[in-house]
Amino acid sequence: MEQEALIPKLGVVTEIRRETPDVKTFRVVGVDGKKMFEHIPGQCAMLSIPGVGEGMFSITSSPTVEDYQEFSIKKCGCLTSWLHAMEPGQQICVRGPYGNGFPVEGEFRGKNLVFIAGGIGLAPLHSVINYCLAHRENYGHINVVYGSRSKDDLVDYQEILDSWQNAPDMDVFLTIDREQEGWDGHVGFVPNYVQEVGLDPTETAVICGPPVMIHFTLEGLKNLGFQEPQIFTTMEMRMKCGVGKCGRCNIGDKYVCKDGPVFSFDKLGELPPEY
Repeated sequence: MEQEALIPKLGVVTEIRRETPDVKTFRVVGVDGKKMFEHIPGQCAMLSIPGVGEGMFSITSSPTVEDYQEFSIKKCGCLTSWLHAMEPGQQICVRGPYGNGFPVEGEFRGKNLVFIAGGIGLAPLHSVINYCLAHRENYGHINVVYGSRSKDDLVDYQEILDSWQNAPDMDVFLTIDREQEGWDGHVGFVPNYVQEVGLDPTETAVICGPPVMIHFTLEGLKNLGFQEPQIFTTMEMRMKCGVGKCGRCNIGDKYVCKDGPVFSFDKLGELPPEY
């Protein structure tokens, strides 16, 4: 499996959706028109354009989608600028999947879940949220607390309105950083909103977003009575080669690509403070 994951496959971008001014979602299939590989929620794949570069990105579509994979990518550098300039029908190299993913058939099963995201941090959680919705009988109540700088920066906003907010036994709490014309929802930062919502400390929590948001959200969850073993995050941004060879994601005795990228906070607490 590791050797297979090192060999790029040729894929075709069949659809591109603009999510926000600087985020697009790319739907990718193999040249045969089929899904390129199977994955579990939270795993990543390496996308590359020969002569330009390669980068590790979360697979944002659920494994329950049978025909394709999707990647929501923020424009923030050379490779991502090239990706954002692509048109449907163009080809791209893909290798993976990498990482351990979220424990959807382990610690998450049978639990009430809360997903907390900021900005593009919703992208890595999108896959696991939709996986849980597709296997609704295996999970308890689902809360989603999601915020961004503005309404225009909310990723997957239309899906949230059309699907998530109408899903059974699921509540979605949206917020933006500052007041905006046309927005009648909550205004404020995610860590503060988490405490306002009044989450049940028996829930299993998943956090993803900018480091400062994760830091203060973790503090807020602890104030509510959450314990570190029941709080998870993903560190896919530290992944490089994906197979534990380059050593650039090494923290203490762990490799993010091999032992993660998903960790509970009690496991992160055992590592040196450099992360």
